[in-house]
Amino acid sequence: MRADPVHRYEELANFITRLVDSGTLRPGTRAPSLRQISEQRKTSLSTALQAYRLLEDRGVLEAKPQSGFYVARRGTAVSLKTPAPSKPPGKAVSVAVSGVLLKLLEYASDPRLVPLGCAIPSKELLAAGRLDRFLARAARQKGVEYNVYTAPKGDPDLRREIARRAMRWGQALSPEDILITCGCTEALTIALSTVARAGDVVAIESPTYFGLLHVIEALDLKALELPTDATNGIDLGALEKALASQSVKACLFASSFNNPLGCTMSDTKKRAVLEVLARYDVPLIEDDIYGDVYFGKERPRPFMALETKANVIYCSSFSKTVAPGYRIGWLASHRYMQKALEQKFAISLCGPALPQLALAEFLASGGYDNHLRRVRRTFEDNVDQMIRAVDRSFPKGTKITRPAGGFVLWLELPKGIVARELFDAAIGKGICFVPGDVFSASTRFANCLRLSCGYTWSPRLENAVKTLGQLAISLSA
Repeated sequence: MRADPVHRYEELANFITRLVDSGTLRPGTRAPSLRQISEQRKTSLSTALQAYRLLEDRGVLEAKPQSGFYVARRGTAVSLKTPAPSKPPGKAVSVAVSGVLLKLLEYASDPRLVPLGCAIPSKELLAAGRLDRFLARAARQKGVEYNVYTAPKGDPDLRREIARRAMRWGQALSPEDILITCGCTEALTIALSTVARAGDVVAIESPTYFGLLHVIEALDLKALELPTDATNGIDLGALEKALASQSVKACLFASSFNNPLGCTMSDTKKRAVLEVLARYDVPLIEDDIYGDVYFGKERPRPFMALETKANVIYCSSFSKTVAPGYRIGWLASHRYMQKALEQKFAISLCGPALPQLALAEFLASGGYDNHLRRVRRTFEDNVDQMIRAVDRSFPKGTKITRPAGGFVLWLELPKGIVARELFDAAIGKGICFVPGDVFSASTRFANCLRLSCGYTWSPRLENAVKTLGQLAISLSA
């Protein structure tokens, strides 16, 4: 007797859903055609169409005119909860992370280890061949001419291209407002040196990128960690209370997709932050290094784009999108440029000329935008696959972030599991990640860790996450 047709199309829909959940069919890829799936599953075309329409309603598939059905880029349906907002101690502390970081970075750069540690895109994903061709042409045509020191501000064509890009999201910059730096780290170092001196207090998100903590330590500043939500960013009330109760020389926040939480404040909340800082006359240093790696329809707007007269120093780079090896970042400021130039001159004088010229021509050609569209899709898929793998493999009670951009994930393990112990066990299995305590000035987050999704998803990565989950379960026993 034939099965009920309703049962047949639901059965087919469930089969396709399992392929999506397992990663066989990935977000953004084309689903099997109606004819293919009906032949493979021995069903009628009408039943296959009913199944696909049902999957459209469920948000699993989406139809594209003249093209067929594609796997929707939907929110990841997993059982894991989001980490709770952080609760730092509320007092400024000295930072001491440098000794630990050097050893961690050695592991992260070891090609023998599965690369879940460093937040650097894979070389294959960056595929900088076109950019390299611009560099080769620049060397052939202008190698002698550009074998000189540039002006401290950097190549004028590159500064002009950066200013043009900023116009797209309403950030009004002149090329004269921009200073080219050796990566975003130098930009942040210059910015902090411009507004603060040894012993001063800087307010930061908690957790925050360990590289920022390293800069704060190197400048002998103190860090005041603010409670931070994995979805909405810093606690506005805690920020105002901190500014009212103690002397804070600057705030250092991510514009979008905080590393490691991936959180982004809404425009409304960003404006509220700027209003609070204006009342207390405290400058904001914003780190927008992940701003171009967004998964939605529009790029998040930086703080500086929301209020042109705000007391903001903007920092970013191309290291997370196309050229980590070129070490090209930049700083933008209407108010502090002269002081920033003095700091740049003292630190490194100027940047290398030929890479700046090549990158300027790459940006002008439109190549960067085409590249970004591709890597954003890949990063979104990587993040989605990683979340699903963690959901399948890690112990019950694990929590994980749901970033709308960037390519890192923050995991909060059940109490009792120490990420350092998990790290030691993982290294023994050939897997690298970053323990959570290096993202805090007060050595918090001992049961947390960060995973990088900078490499295209593969069986090797999936097996590594499965192994990590098994190790975590063994530590919780």
